[in-house]
Amino acid sequence: MSRQTGSNGEHVVTMREVAKAAGVSIKTVSNVVNDYEFVSQATRDKVNKAIDELGYTVNVSARNLRTGQTGIIGLAIPDLQMPYFAQLSSLVIEEAKKLGLRVIVEPTLYSREGEIDALHGSQQTMIDGLIYSPLELDQDDVDQLKVDYPLVLIGERIFTDLVDHIATENVEGAKRATSYLLQTGCRRVAVVGVHPGEKVGSAALRYRGYREALEEAGVEFDERLVVSSGMWHRSDGVKAMNSLFDSGVIPDGVVALNDMLASGVMHAIQMHDYRIPEDISVIGFDNSDDSQYLSPALTSIDPGLEAVARLSVKVLKERIDGREPNGEHPGRKVFRKVSSSLVMRQSTKLPQESLVV
Repeated sequence: MSRQTGSNGEHVVTMREVAKAAGVSIKTVSNVVNDYEFVSQATRDKVNKAIDELGYTVNVSARNLRTGQTGIIGLAIPDLQMPYFAQLSSLVIEEAKKLGLRVIVEPTLYSREGEIDALHGSQQTMIDGLIYSPLELDQDDVDQLKVDYPLVLIGERIFTDLVDHIATENVEGAKRATSYLLQTGCRRVAVVGVHPGEKVGSAALRYRGYREALEEAGVEFDERLVVSSGMWHRSDGVKAMNSLFDSGVIPDGVVALNDMLASGVMHAIQMHDYRIPEDISVIGFDNSDDSQYLSPALTSIDPGLEAVARLSVKVLKERIDGREPNGEHPGRKVFRKVSSSLVMRQSTKLPQESLVV
């Protein structure tokens, strides 16, 4: 049998070669590549190992001709410059590649018009489905999600049973962050990044978690420690913290509603000659890649972005292929809330064992 070669003359690994290396049938390799159910984990691991070792890639063009699909999915996010969304994009691309899919990333640039266009624009003819993270649309815009292609919603701006939804633990994560500061002995805990009047969304949910932690610990709520910020960039964190200092209120701990805010908060604290964490502890949210390289390294809430990306791509792919992703409740849309975790670093003190929060 002649060896298959690409346009540049290099050998192209075939599914038959993967099957031989893994000791399975070609059909089994196909089932693994297409993420079909009823393949044991041991077999799946053997096939994936052979794929990695041989450098096999899915022949997307041939598959698309058979299925009538483009093999491309969309990812609509507010901004690629925000570490959270940059990291999410990278993870979605990585997960999609495992399934032989390519990703078109569309930044909506914090624009309502951009978010609506991402749902209904002409570019939808190029994709098989969309992973969608809105910031400007809200609960009143549920009807915008009525589209005729597979759609997976991520984030916490809209809750509906119209579409599949992968969410994160915003309330629980912020509650965990605030409780941890209280366990370390903090009693004047500020929260930075609140959006006044917001009912649904990351800011509102994280603020709720902050309030719940104070209440459960029996710590009196002080409105002077609540600092709003329309955007969540580093410069916004600096401005927010400076405004708190200018008001004469000096906290002993700060919950920043994302890591970029936390970075700016830390800068302002140090510019005012306070020490972190000896004078003021700081905790962020998102566990961005940069958080470990701040000085001191930032304690942060990890929202489980890897799981968000994996589940979003998996559910979308199953919808595209006409399969039912919600095995427990066929016919219903998927709703999954990914667990968060606390990543402890040097911007916070160690908990005091004598304190029960």
